[in-house]
Amino acid sequence: MSKPFQFKEFTIHQDKTAMKVGTDGVLLGAWTSVDSNPFSILDIGAGTGLIALQLAQRSFAEVIDAIEIDDDAYEQAVDNFENSPWGDRLFCYHAGLDEFVDEIDDTYDLIVSNPPFYTENYKTESTQRDTARFTDALPFEELLEGVSKLLEPSGTFHTIIPYKEQEHFIALAEANGLFPKKICNVKGNPKADFKRSLFTFSFEKTTTTTEELVIETARHQYTEAYISLTKAFYLKL
Repeated sequence: MSKPFQFKEFTIHQDKTAMKVGTDGVLLGAWTSVDSNPFSILDIGAGTGLIALQLAQRSFAEVIDAIEIDDDAYEQAVDNFENSPWGDRLFCYHAGLDEFVDEIDDTYDLIVSNPPFYTENYKTESTQRDTARFTDALPFEELLEGVSKLLEPSGTFHTIIPYKEQEHFIALAEANGLFPKKICNVKGNPKADFKRSLFTFSFEKTTTTTEELVIETARHQYTEAYISLTKAFYLKL
């Protein structure tokens, strides 16, 4: 039985789904810029609804839609949305990205996605967890093609991927008319290799700003940068 994950302003119940609260999601939800004051936000592959809830807490967006294909995760996201202080602004569609793109005429000011990404040939015993973690379920190509259709011309797309996939992902994005605006490379501690890359893309070709984020200096000794990024969410920071 998975205990609910209590954040400062909302709770994530995660007992129905294999897609648990993780650092990647929290980082993406905290790092994504809402400076443009988006009216509408879309979270592709909502899981428990974590990132959509973080963006509800951080922004005044009136429309925050999410899509989730997995039955259990969808139900969990709906419950988490309804039990949050922002239930009237949050809505989850039970759909895959391709079907959503075909049916929706709207575009969004901000799109966010924490996509599944184990491309290695490694499968666990849990089909659900595999769906959450494998690109078979949502290949990068399909994700970027969908984003290019659903994003407002002046909008931004934010995502987190393995650091080693960075060049490949940028090339796929550019093939869909999306260009990196900001990159943040993340490592667990000062001696570790970079593990993740956070990205902001837009349709505008601009100079890319690149930054680095180190999470810990030692076990549970979080860096100032990580604390300032995530303290609005974690109870203990």
